[in-house]
Amino acid sequence: MFHRRLKEKGIEIGLFLAAATTVVVLLFICIFLFRDGYLLFETSSFIGFITGSSWYTASTPPRFGILPLLFGSFLVTAGAIAIAVPLGIAAAIYISELASPKIADLLKPFIEILAGIPSVVYGFFGLVVLVPLIKDIFDIPTGQTALTGSIMLAMMALPTIISISEDAINAVPLALKEGSLALGSTQWQTIYKVTLPAALSGISAAVILGVGRAIGETMTVLMVTGNMAIIPGFPEGFLDPVRTMTATIALEMGEVPKGSPHFHALFAVGSVLFITTFIINMVADRIKRKYKLKEGL
Repeated sequence: MFHRRLKEKGIEIGLFLAAATTVVVLLFICIFLFRDGYLLFETSSFIGFITGSSWYTASTPPRFGILPLLFGSFLVTAGAIAIAVPLGIAAAIYISELASPKIADLLKPFIEILAGIPSVVYGFFGLVVLVPLIKDIFDIPTGQTALTGSIMLAMMALPTIISISEDAINAVPLALKEGSLALGSTQWQTIYKVTLPAALSGISAAVILGVGRAIGETMTVLMVTGNMAIIPGFPEGFLDPVRTMTATIALEMGEVPKGSPHFHALFAVGSVLFITTFIINMVADRIKRKYKLKEGL
């Protein structure tokens, strides 16, 4: 009995250390980002950084205004979610509720393959295929636009949204669906009024994870959005080149002198991106808790 308790205590300590390691790693990442990002504001204005509309790192003095990067990231992400969410949820409903087992088993491996394709491959596909297509369809000078980035990010977010939404729909108790059908509801009424509301917690988590995938993507948007640090309009800005926060860090970090204001500005951009992602995850957690309370889970 003593050896059993000792073994269980050892397992408990090991699991605690594994969980604590993630917290410590996250803490060090925060310190690493915020320390170097904060040093920018010893020589530059914080208000100017947040509200500035110019990102001119080579000017004298340099201008580090993050608004063009924020607007570019928001525009590309919003477009991607507008495309991916309805398509992803519709595909999840079809696979879990309407497709025959053979078709469902055929589609699932393709979805998993899409999730495993490297982002640079998506970027090459977008650059070679989608960029010329967008240019010809809209008759614009370049196809490297926010719309191109949105379409590519939507393709990358789809596997996450489909897989998690499908799991959430499959987790709905069969008794709920059978009870709805027994009361005279059609299959579509059951899906719309019973299955989807019951799976809403998991579907919302899938959407938020899709948003996180889109806003944190680097290589694809770097290759297909044109990388122009301008504030785009809405909705016509979808046909303009934009630059995202992630693309800015990837483009400029390799050439910037260490310890320079430009170096610290990139860390400040990374800090803003980190805070944005953190807020998105907090919102996702609140949504999940809200729907779980409503469902009595």
